[in-house]
Amino acid sequence: MKKIVFSLAVLVMITGLAGCGSQEKGESTSASTAAAAPAEIEVTDSNGKVTVPFSPKKVVVFDNSALDTMDALGVGDRVVGAATSNMPDYLKSYAAVDSAGGIKEPDLEKINQIQPDLIIISCRQIDFQKDLEAIAPTIFLSVDNENTWSSIDNNIQTIAQIFGKEEETKKQLTALQTRIANLSETAEASKEKALVVMMNEGSLSAFGLGSRYSIVYDTFGFTPVDDTLEASTHGQNISYEYLLEKNPDIIFVIDRTKAIGGDTSQSTLTENELVQQTTAGKNGKVIELNPQVWYLAGSGIESLDIMLSDVEPAVAKD
Repeated sequence: MKKIVFSLAVLVMITGLAGCGSQEKGESTSASTAAAAPAEIEVTDSNGKVTVPFSPKKVVVFDNSALDTMDALGVGDRVVGAATSNMPDYLKSYAAVDSAGGIKEPDLEKINQIQPDLIIISCRQIDFQKDLEAIAPTIFLSVDNENTWSSIDNNIQTIAQIFGKEEETKKQLTALQTRIANLSETAEASKEKALVVMMNEGSLSAFGLGSRYSIVYDTFGFTPVDDTLEASTHGQNISYEYLLEKNPDIIFVIDRTKAIGGDTSQSTLTENELVQQTTAGKNGKVIELNPQVWYLAGSGIESLDIMLSDVEPAVAKD
């Protein structure tokens, strides 16, 4: 009987030691994984190389495209501040975070109180970059209108790199690139000529190659009706007579007033008599784009999905 009791005691002791051994090994593996994650990484933003925290916990975001990419990658909970007064509807859940100021003028005092680990800005806040860098590491993400898709791809992958989301990003970019390739092929084959027009309380401006909305031409594959338009952030002022003279097959319309507010009484381009005489007007191809997405974002994972859905009907086969 004593031998049996002694054997059981030894067995229990061995099992206990084995359990402790397993736990220590697990703890060691966990500690090793944590140690493997760097505190900081070097990424490339629109200005060049910059060192930022890896997987930051508190982020102030002024660039809505960066915000929607963070949302798509499942790290939106890291956002602690944003330009909440200029938030597109599809990102309205983030209006609940702290306001970090206006879209063109950050509230430096408020941001300093928030003490973020990282700040992400676009060209609208570039004049404040040095002030923001004094508070926290700051990255600047912009779209190169001469190299649209490449710069958008780089910006998205920069965010992915910061948060360790490269694999998930690769999947989402591949899906977007497939849609873009299909759209571009169809748009080029149609031979139809297009024009991007912005409305602002009744005034019109047009955008061509190398402009703010060059993605329509150089990425989505639409042929510009006028390749002499001035490449400008704000577009080239045009008249309704210009639209009839150029006579595009497709007119894409971005209503700035609907994006940021103002007098929308003159916001219906399709009702204009001269527009109705264009090929686009006659064929029902005056297409209104989502103004908040195109004007306030336009280069994030989610906004690209919406933009593709906006323009695909222009060349959809009946």
